[in-house]
Amino acid sequence: MRVVYTILGLLVLVGGLAAAKADQIGSLIAFGEASKANGPPPETVASATVGTQPIQQTYDAIGSVSSGQGISVTTEVAGTVTKIEFDSGDAVKVGDVLVRLDTRVERAQLAQAQARLSLAELSLKRTRELVPKGAVSESVLDADASSFESVKAEVAALRAQLAKKTIRAPFTGTLGIRMVDKGQYVSPGTALTVLEGAEEVFVDFTLPQERLGELRIGMPVEVRLDVGASKATIAGSLSAIDPSLQRSTRSLRLRASVPPDPRLRPGMFVHVGVVASDPLEQTMVPQTAVVHASYGDSVFVVEPKPQDEPGLRETPDGYTVHLARQQFVEIGETRGDFVAVTKGLEPGREVVTAGAFKLRNGAPIVINDAGAPEPKRDPKVENR
Repeated sequence: MRVVYTILGLLVLVGGLAAAKADQIGSLIAFGEASKANGPPPETVASATVGTQPIQQTYDAIGSVSSGQGISVTTEVAGTVTKIEFDSGDAVKVGDVLVRLDTRVERAQLAQAQARLSLAELSLKRTRELVPKGAVSESVLDADASSFESVKAEVAALRAQLAKKTIRAPFTGTLGIRMVDKGQYVSPGTALTVLEGAEEVFVDFTLPQERLGELRIGMPVEVRLDVGASKATIAGSLSAIDPSLQRSTRSLRLRASVPPDPRLRPGMFVHVGVVASDPLEQTMVPQTAVVHASYGDSVFVVEPKPQDEPGLRETPDGYTVHLARQQFVEIGETRGDFVAVTKGLEPGREVVTAGAFKLRNGAPIVINDAGAPEPKRDPKVENR
């Protein structure tokens, strides 16, 4: 009898467990059916309406600064440096004396030649007075005149030699580092320093050959300087277009003229922008709205949920559920926090601006712009 009671107890226990398990399975099936009906939970994102902004189209490049005039100051003749009349980095004017070489030998030769010139001049004068009287022949006069001109040319040559031993600034500008010392013997061609002109500055740069038909002499150019604390934009103009292209890169060589500026140093790299046309209205979206991928750039357009689309239409906290449709676009220039969309998107559409990286095409979303940063055309980062 006891065995029967035990078996009955076990049957009741097993039946209770089976009933509980069946109830759990039923609850899970019901939850699954409800989840299927509601669809995946919507993602919370921020959005903005696509608008237009005037964009000044520029052709950007990296340029190298060079002076309008720049030379290495050298000597034409050999000699010993007797006096240096400049310091490294001095600003000089045309004609200023830079270096003097030893001229003692040339001065002595000049004094000797001047004495012979005086004698030749006196002899020529006497001969001219005697020829009309028949005291001397015309050939003597010719010989004296030739001798006088020869000594005169010798004096001029010595004076030119003396002048070459005084090295002067050929134009106004700024000197570089001094490369000679007093007492040093220099040979012809020895570099004394460098001289960079101060009248005009050039910026040389290149652009792709596709821009050739859009460029013309006189177009405005913006040179942007960004070196340490020196940040400035200097206005200039396109002054030269090379008629030939670089064979290795098929790039067009260009030169811009800008006014002198002490912040621009020869050899410095700067950002160059050739202003192509008047400002044009272009479709602009915040840069955070663009999803970059190897197969292309895209944005997610916010669209209302169709009536026949399954799933939630409103969240429990009252937010309307929308759909995110992936739209591939072509982007152009950036301006601050915005980027131009050249193809694939029209003004007036609403796009996701925050949270786009976690979306897929057709994903349900709810819009909550609270706390989303406002994009700006000229953002300024504050020091903290």
